Amino acid sequence: MSFLDCSCISQTEIESIDAGSQVDGIERLHLRDEFSAHSQSSLRDTKMMYTTIASHYELLSELGKSFSNLTTVNLAKHIPSGNMVVVKRTNMDTCSEENLSSLQNELLIWQLFRHPNILPHRAIFAEGSELWVIMAFTAYGSASSLLKLYFTEGMSESLIAHIFYGVLKALDYIHRMGCIHRSVRPSHILISGEGHIYLSGLHGLCSMVTDGQRLRVVYDFPEFSASILPWLSPEVLQQDLHGYDAKSDIYSLGITACELARGQVPFQDMRPTQMLLQKLRGSLCLVDLSFPPKELVMKNSRSGVDSGIGESVATCSMMRTNTSERFPSSMNKTFSAAFHSFVELCLQREPENRPSASMLLAHPFFKQVKKQTREALINLLRPAVPLSGSQATAGTSQSHGDGPISPLQGLDGDWDF
Repeated sequence: MSFLDCSCISQTEIESIDAGSQVDGIERLHLRDEFSAHSQSSLRDTKMMYTTIASHYELLSELGKSFSNLTTVNLAKHIPSGNMVVVKRTNMDTCSEENLSSLQNELLIWQLFRHPNILPHRAIFAEGSELWVIMAFTAYGSASSLLKLYFTEGMSESLIAHIFYGVLKALDYIHRMGCIHRSVRPSHILISGEGHIYLSGLHGLCSMVTDGQRLRVVYDFPEFSASILPWLSPEVLQQDLHGYDAKSDIYSLGITACELARGQVPFQDMRPTQMLLQKLRGSLCLVDLSFPPKELVMKNSRSGVDSGIGESVATCSMMRTNTSERFPSSMNKTFSAAFHSFVELCLQREPENRPSASMLLAHPFFKQVKKQTREALINLLRPAVPLSGSQATAGTSQSHGDGPISPLQGLDGDWDF
């Protein structure tokens, strides 16, 4: 039995939906009542309680859609406290049987997972036919929105290190819990106004625990749109008898690192079959990033920049594709040997050659992060500025004419909860 089927992690038992049964109006009403009963104990924030009354939330700008366009995501103001939050509203009357089952699983995951780098839910309740989920507000948005609005040519190495250190701690926790995230990408990396890193997107999470036993690999192919293909590992794309494990998340992390470094999604212009062939050949996406002088790479490798996790930089670099395949928008900046070592380890073709999340946390790439405070991340985020309540209100009333585009107008599809 998967942990998603275990009712002991929730104060209110939630019955699983039989995949072969019809979900009629009575069953939908029963599900709403269960959500409502579960939500009576609102989660306590460090400073206050978030209520379960819809009128206590003033809906502001719409951030976008999620969950196959069944969920509307709004920036909102919690009126009793004045705090900004994010509200996800899902009309359960329009949900299929599979959709409702997914909502149940997401609720159970929320109950089970508690980690500083996983985006927390503040409250959940039913309002009529809608399921309302109140989530923490991350004023800097997602890493994807930052690339789109402020870092079109890619982020600095120091900023990437700060972001990934938080993401890896969340991934390490998820993997220790016996799960695979399966959707590590910039739109699921959120940054609060205080510079705290959160990993979201747990709705696609897959458990590797069945009947109390941890599986070596799983074979379940995740539901996705064509847009998520570039981040998937070769073993997930192959869909063969070898299956995949948590190391597939490490590959996705490497693809995300390339994207943050150059401001472009690797493999995004390739046909799916061509993309799969490139990944199966072990082609890396670092070919368009400047390398430090070869002597420096070898010197750093001998002196410990290559931490010994997996293969060395010199060995890994033999797998790079021909330089004629470089993207035309490559940046005129150099990344360190430690950065290339980190990414190349993540993008190893064979999963067993990739380090675990806990091993990567000890990589020299994060040496600079451990010596700095959270204020250092805020400085690295400039010129990006956190969204405020006044911007949210302005974004709601702003016309779609010839006026300037506000940050909120550019976030649709880039801020994924």
